[in-house]
Amino acid sequence: MPFLYVLVFIAAYLLGNLNGAVVVSRLLSHEDVRSKGSGNAGLTNFVRNYGAATSVFVILIDVGKAVLACLIGGWLLGNYGAWDNGVATGALGVILGHDFPALLNFKGGKGILSGVTVALMMDWRIGLFVFCIFLVAYLLTQYVSLGSVLSSGSFGFIYCVLHWGSWYPILVGFFLSFLIVWMHRGNIQRLLKGEERKTNLLKKKEK
Repeated sequence: MPFLYVLVFIAAYLLGNLNGAVVVSRLLSHEDVRSKGSGNAGLTNFVRNYGAATSVFVILIDVGKAVLACLIGGWLLGNYGAWDNGVATGALGVILGHDFPALLNFKGGKGILSGVTVALMMDWRIGLFVFCIFLVAYLLTQYVSLGSVLSSGSFGFIYCVLHWGSWYPILVGFFLSFLIVWMHRGNIQRLLKGEERKTNLLKKKEK
């Protein structure tokens, strides 16, 4: 049984290394999105530099790998009556692989797109609520980072309330909430100073 947890984590971590923004930027322009703008391998930096039209491919990759990682975990551990633990292990691995990808010199994204996806996989109700928090915060302010921090920060607490007693997924939920907020620490500082850039996720490519 412990071996399966390790196997799921490794498989999910390797899937997390498949970064949508890096893959699409290389295929699209033969360059690395991390060499542009903020240097981050995430959807926001991709949209700022390549526009929204091709960002659908970034979304498909980052959402797809998160779904697959969670399903692999749920399938392998579900055979032993630990579906929720398996999904949580897949979620943990894929987010860590996205944020700290060994195959990309440990320079990845901040995990919000994949983070919302794993929230949906761990509990679709919580995932939907988290997404709504992000959407409302973003639409009101056009700060992607603010929506990301508020939505990811709430996940662990909401999961704890709805799944009290499921300690392993709860711990994973709190860890992922903390990790994604921590990955946005620079954005938080800029928000507090009034220096954060607003982002139109539907904009065309910057000239």
